[in-house]
Amino acid sequence: MERLEYDFDGSGPRPPGTTTLVGVVGSGNLEVLIEAVDLGGRCAAVIDTSVRGYGNTWRQVLADFFARHLLSDVRVSINDGGATPAVVSLRLDQAAAEIKDRAS
Repeated sequence: MERLEYDFDGSGPRPPGTTTLVGVVGSGNLEVLIEAVDLGGRCAAVIDTSVRGYGNTWRQVLADFFARHLLSDVRVSINDGGATPAVVSLRLDQAAAEIKDRAS
């Protein structure tokens, strides 16, 4: 297992006290948990993955996610079972849609 941790600038509103979980850890998949937490306007991501050596790819996928979804004060926790970047982006988008729907 490899644990990766990243920090990003926040660029939007903080979701109002919500948490959402999407996906299922399994072969070729992952689960994504997004929590609204006080991070001083920043965003954090923690990934536990069974596939070593893809830190740069994870950073790029997460940077793209935070650029497209304007969020602040959220922690993204990912348990990865070997998902491709496309599946990671899909699950992140699903979680962001849920947390934004709950805010409206």
